[in-house]
Amino acid sequence: MRRLVLLSLLGMGACVKDPPTDLVQQEQPVCPDLVVRDASEEPKALANRASARLDLVPVASSGTDTVAEGAQPVIVRFRSKAGMRTAAALRQREDKVKSLGARVKYHWPELDTLALSLTPEAQARLAADPEVLSVSPDRVVRAMDMASGAFVTSAATTPSPLGSTSEYTYGVKMTRAQEVWDPDNQGVLKPGAPNGSGIRVCVIDSGMDVRHPELMAAYVAGKDFIDGDDNPEDKDADGNWGGGHGTHVAGTIVAQLGLHGTVNPNDASLSPEGMVGVAPGAELYVARVLDTSGGGRTTDVMAALKWCHEEVHAHIASLSLGSPDRDDAEEALFQRYFAEGMLSFAASGNGGATATETSRIYPGAYESVVAVGAVDSELKHPEFSQGGDYLDLVAPGVNIYSTYPQGRSPYASLSAGDTFYNSSSFDFVPFEEYEGTLVDCGVGDGLRSCTADAAATCDGFVAYVDRGGDIRFSDKVKNVRSQGARAVIVGNNDPKDDATLAFTLGSAATWPPVTAIPTTLVPTFKGLVGSKVRVGIRGSDYALSTGTSMATPHVAGVAALVWSARPSLTNKQVKEILENSAKHLGEQNGTGRNNVFGYGLVQAKDAVELAQKWVP
Repeated sequence: MRRLVLLSLLGMGACVKDPPTDLVQQEQPVCPDLVVRDASEEPKALANRASARLDLVPVASSGTDTVAEGAQPVIVRFRSKAGMRTAAALRQREDKVKSLGARVKYHWPELDTLALSLTPEAQARLAADPEVLSVSPDRVVRAMDMASGAFVTSAATTPSPLGSTSEYTYGVKMTRAQEVWDPDNQGVLKPGAPNGSGIRVCVIDSGMDVRHPELMAAYVAGKDFIDGDDNPEDKDADGNWGGGHGTHVAGTIVAQLGLHGTVNPNDASLSPEGMVGVAPGAELYVARVLDTSGGGRTTDVMAALKWCHEEVHAHIASLSLGSPDRDDAEEALFQRYFAEGMLSFAASGNGGATATETSRIYPGAYESVVAVGAVDSELKHPEFSQGGDYLDLVAPGVNIYSTYPQGRSPYASLSAGDTFYNSSSFDFVPFEEYEGTLVDCGVGDGLRSCTADAAATCDGFVAYVDRGGDIRFSDKVKNVRSQGARAVIVGNNDPKDDATLAFTLGSAATWPPVTAIPTTLVPTFKGLVGSKVRVGIRGSDYALSTGTSMATPHVAGVAALVWSARPSLTNKQVKEILENSAKHLGEQNGTGRNNVFGYGLVQAKDAVELAQKWVP
């Protein structure tokens, strides 16, 4: 797991003295044309975010929700009255709000609810209307993790039957999903075994890469509630990709056995054959409700839920998102659709401690939604996973390997001659490669730190810098870049960080390729000074990610297996089967659960066996 930000500043608490003013005036960049410019100076700079992350920070909304100066997105609920759902009555209701300057975004007649944009003054006038039950903010929801043109595919999905057991991630094996559809452990979907076939799963998230090789066979249709079209790709209007959250979630559910995209060949711990989802036979529907920053609105979630239920007729909805604020209209919709047969799963949240009444995450905390928390690979409770009396189940959620938008997951490629070396890419660096002479620049603490070596010219070289020296990584790179470095290698100085090397440059800019090497390789590269080395950042189609976002699709996938094993079950029965077959973790209370692990770790094999003999 990459630890963004935590390692981005070195010696923050140390006192770093400013150099004398006259020295600052004398020391100018050797290569002014190569000075790093930040994103505001270079808006089209190619930069990427690290592929493995723990994203716990709330994101801002897109800022595109208002339609008039001062207008704010709100949810308006009317009091239910007989005769108020006729066509004439509904038009009268819409005319009333439009007379106040509102634009109607959504209208749910069955809930007597509208989504609008109104100024605060208009909101006050509407709230005073005796027919209005409430006017509340259209709250921001966010992801729970730490392509242009419409895409059409067949409505009939056929899972790929042949593959390799190397595709079985630790998450799949911990949930025992592969024991359901590959009981002989041969890397093959056993004919007739439950694999999610016939079950429609709706992923309500940030959209996804619909052309990913692992997902195309399962993908049936999508809806984009951010852009208002039928192409749910995780892109903005300029074609820039978002964080890949929805693609990662979808892969955990339906990634295909035997089909794979481009993998990182330098990491022997990951399968060269890609990965497989918990329920590779399920049908995938995608509703995009989060923008490329990971933020969205409650009303888009509600509209997506309605699409999943009324148009897709989904059995299952998976929502790796949430808000700390309860919303009555949203709760009513989840309850209505649960009563009508759909089963929804949502992340419990990444707040860590046991939730209080004011820190619960919704929709996970609604009674009609199954709340999912996380465990790590050792069945331990990760400190970020939020629990409480609303937590139902847990699943793997730490360092989960899954699909990512194609070519967007960065990995480092570092070599000298024919020898490749283990290294890690920095956050925000571009997908580029450069070969040049290696120059030792010390700790990179000045604008002349490399110039003692004759190879350090503006024509280009590869800078080696040591970690440390009470200077930020970003400043090290800026310093050596301004002396002609076209690529940078950072040598780690703390063995405890060798396993992750999760470093960041802090923000997007015109960075060169930057990689980090473990302490064990530092002597080797100091010995290579003066030799040619090649530094590159390439992109794979998979990523590691952490959060209750990653746990949620594991449970949704197991539910699909249970339902495909016995399609006559109701959603309530599927929920009860998951709870009754879960592996208990921690000390249970009188209800068979606890606030840290809920009913326990979801277990696919036991759940399917219980479903097959379940007596309603």
